[in-house]
Amino acid sequence: MPTFTLGEIVADLGGTLSGNPQTVVRRLAPLASAGPDELTFLSGPRYASELSASQAACVVVSADQHALALSRGAVIVVADPYFYFARLTQWWAQRVRPCVTPGIHASAVIDPTARLASGVFVGPLAVIEAGVVLETNVEVGAQCFIGQGAHLGAGTRLAPRVVIGHDCRLGKSCVVHSGAVVGADGFGFAPRRSEAQPGWEKIEQLGAVHIGDDVEIGANTCIDRGALEDTVLGDGVKLDNLIQIGHNVRIGAHTAMAGCVGVAGSAVIGAHCTVGGAANVLGHLTLVDHVHISAASVVTRSLLKPGRYCGIFPIDDNETWEKNAASLKQLHVLRSRLRALEKKTP
Repeated sequence: MPTFTLGEIVADLGGTLSGNPQTVVRRLAPLASAGPDELTFLSGPRYASELSASQAACVVVSADQHALALSRGAVIVVADPYFYFARLTQWWAQRVRPCVTPGIHASAVIDPTARLASGVFVGPLAVIEAGVVLETNVEVGAQCFIGQGAHLGAGTRLAPRVVIGHDCRLGKSCVVHSGAVVGADGFGFAPRRSEAQPGWEKIEQLGAVHIGDDVEIGANTCIDRGALEDTVLGDGVKLDNLIQIGHNVRIGAHTAMAGCVGVAGSAVIGAHCTVGGAANVLGHLTLVDHVHISAASVVTRSLLKPGRYCGIFPIDDNETWEKNAASLKQLHVLRSRLRALEKKTP
């Protein structure tokens, strides 16, 4: 396993090192469990109690934690330890992960009209259809499918078993994890009014999906193509695993969503928003920039003012919850009675 010195890390990433630059670290680890040859970080005062007991070789800290951290070993002082540690994980991954050698596996099926730039990797059993464009250094994992006319920007990476539908576009430096589907049909059906043949008539989805640069899409997440216009994700959007993005949804730049979020068709979500795990946004709603939705909330109306929103009924034991729910059903009656009493009050 590769090892690195504190001096190497600071030379590349910056920060002020207090300690021996020749100290060797073998891996990155959480603060509470880091060992004497491991590097960790302190992200805020709530974890300061773990610092004195940590056995880490070095801790990345902010200036206000410098003295406390120095009493137990080497430190790297930076303005934002959490951000620094994120960059450190990228630096580390570039050096320890297996490198992908550009090339086309013999079992891949690639249409002759597809255009593959230099440095492209295509893994075993991948299928690339007619008119596909793969720009420089694109990686296509094993068993991926890229539909006709799709376009992947430079440096974009598809993990194994990703599906990119026809005519969909991904920008530069995107990451799509296994099982994700970009460009499935949106959920569009018109009810048949005929008594002789009741049911649903499919609305063909004629749009595509357009994804910007530096977007990450989690495992088994689905992004539906638009019905008439494209579903659009802006630059820097981050989607966790098991997310559903409906047809014609538009998501602004640098918005992030946690696992199991559902966004219904034609919702418009602004830039720099966050949506907590298992939250839902109903269709045709608008969320402006810098809206933050708490986990498990259900957004039932447009939110036109930046801020933090929460729509969770507090959890309780079942008997108490049922009583409270019954009371909520009577709120409109109680409101009417209260207004009547207010009118009678001199």
